[in-house]
Amino acid sequence: MSEDLTEITATWKGEMAFVGQNAIGGTVQMGTLDGKPGVSPMQLLLAAVGGCTGEDILSILRKKRVDLTDMQVKISGKRADDFPKIWTHISITYLIRGNGIKPKDVEQAIELSEKKYCSVGIMLGKSAKITSEYCILKPGETDH
Repeated sequence: MSEDLTEITATWKGEMAFVGQNAIGGTVQMGTLDGKPGVSPMQLLLAAVGGCTGEDILSILRKKRVDLTDMQVKISGKRADDFPKIWTHISITYLIRGNGIKPKDVEQAIELSEKKYCSVGIMLGKSAKITSEYCILKPGETDH
């Protein structure tokens, strides 16, 4: 049985800025670097939840042959007042755009992602209450 090992290098770039890089060259900036703001490490966790569950839902809806034209995953979080100031509540809103999208398909995709596939959300759910909602929109329609 082989063990999957993921390695990330976080390199200090001055002041309070780090650049994280994976083995194949993907990078993310944490902290302000040369006057350009980055994403904080804690914000990266929220972005990771959005990307993880978003990939799951996209994959599931494509397998269902849903006519999806756009999707956004909006995440907000509340942190504890005391250190280590972990996320205590995370709220996810799925904005799904397309034609003839059935709520049942979206609900099934969200449930599968949140309960079975999204390792980031499942891991964070051990310490934070995670709630979610969705909105199905027509192409070009704006969210509320």
